[in-house]
Amino acid sequence: MALDPKSTAVLILDLQNDVIGPEGAFKDSGSPAHAESQNVVANVQRLAAAARQAGAPVIHVHHFASVGASHDSDSAQNAGLWTGTRAVDAMKRGSWGAQPVAGLEPQDGDVVIEKQRVSAFFGTPLDVKLRGLGVQTVIVTGAWTNMSVESTIRYGADLGYEMVLVSDGTSTVSAEWQKAATDYAVTNLAEVKTTDELVSELGG
Repeated sequence: MALDPKSTAVLILDLQNDVIGPEGAFKDSGSPAHAESQNVVANVQRLAAAARQAGAPVIHVHHFASVGASHDSDSAQNAGLWTGTRAVDAMKRGSWGAQPVAGLEPQDGDVVIEKQRVSAFFGTPLDVKLRGLGVQTVIVTGAWTNMSVESTIRYGADLGYEMVLVSDGTSTVSAEWQKAATDYAVTNLAEVKTTDELVSELGG
């Protein structure tokens, strides 16, 4: 796959304080340590900067907990992931935990999308935005690799996009879970590349 910045976008998925921050709601899950071991924040910073320099859009997708009804009944969030998120009071709108981690705040010209499901496509305008921008290739960074990242790649592949998973621009809760996401089924739906490879291909 040869990258054309005019038809490529970089997706920054769920890199919020509660998800990977050492003081976030999931601080005891292994997520902060794995993000640090992956150098995920610095790698995504570098990739996003290269994309902006090349003229490729950068799209931030932030997860927010449901508001306005008890137990998220307005959104029917009944899976274990959501009950666990409620249990630790994570990603509440307006909270520190819902904010992007330091260094990955949206910049002027970036697109910001909100979601309430695992995939960045489900119930959001992401597909509409990508098509409006003329995007064909979607580079996916973020957390967690075997949850939101992989679900987004599967959905995007079904929609016809060329998907790319950034092996060192994604993180989850352990090296074992990361390997499960990057080495098996998803390789049939996306290319797996490093930050260095993608920065080079974008002209950085």
